[in-house]
Amino acid sequence: MTAIATRHNVVSRDEWLKARTALLAGEKELTRRHDELSRQRRELPWVRVEKNYVFEGPNGAETLADLFDGRSQLIIYHFMLGPTWEEGCKSCSLLADHFDATRIHLTHRDTTLAVISRAPMLRIQAFQKRMGWSFHWVSAFSNGFNRDFGVHFTKEELAGEITYNYRKIKFGLEEAPGLSVFYRDEAGDIFHTYSAYARGLEGVMGTYQFLDLVPKGRDEDGLAFSMSWVRHHDKYDADYVVDPTAGYQKPREVQGCCQHQERAS
Repeated sequence: MTAIATRHNVVSRDEWLKARTALLAGEKELTRRHDELSRQRRELPWVRVEKNYVFEGPNGAETLADLFDGRSQLIIYHFMLGPTWEEGCKSCSLLADHFDATRIHLTHRDTTLAVISRAPMLRIQAFQKRMGWSFHWVSAFSNGFNRDFGVHFTKEELAGEITYNYRKIKFGLEEAPGLSVFYRDEAGDIFHTYSAYARGLEGVMGTYQFLDLVPKGRDEDGLAFSMSWVRHHDKYDADYVVDPTAGYQKPREVQGCCQHQERAS
């Protein structure tokens, strides 16, 4: 499947233990650094959300406040599913495969997880049913939410450099992945506290955490696009082969005009 060599240096148990203990010191240092960065993240200043965002949900209109579902903390995953895409992004789907199992734990820590895409609700529901997910997913088709939080760009903007992940870059798609965090106080005011993009999303992807433990690791060094090995979980089969030269493949566009319900933002 990949080209990483599996032959490796083999030593006695005592020599292995010495090397493992040395690595442990580095792991502990990384853990302490991670704890410190988490503390600094919690101390970031907040920005009040002034716009009244209204989304299309499975049962009608939902505001940003509604998405909190009675809790004070909200994590939004910006899922790459464009208005005319046939299916969701494979990489976003890999992340989303981790969402349902953790929601029960998050809700008991005063935190709600929700997902937002620009596709109309009917297309979201069809893809969600296919993938077997049950997390809360709403459409931002008729408001500027994803644009305001740095994950949607116009075709005109893509002709030059856009700002993504807090820097100017060339980017090839109108949709990008991201995660945004919000807090709602007792008065009902909502604040944006944090956003992360690109590799900043890896921390919520358990698959990568497991792969980092095994001899081959993520095994992506020889790939033109690091996540070209990823498939939708219903598309892995006996013919699975990784093409190391493949770049990112945007999902196919559907034929005809997308159907949607316009709502005020």
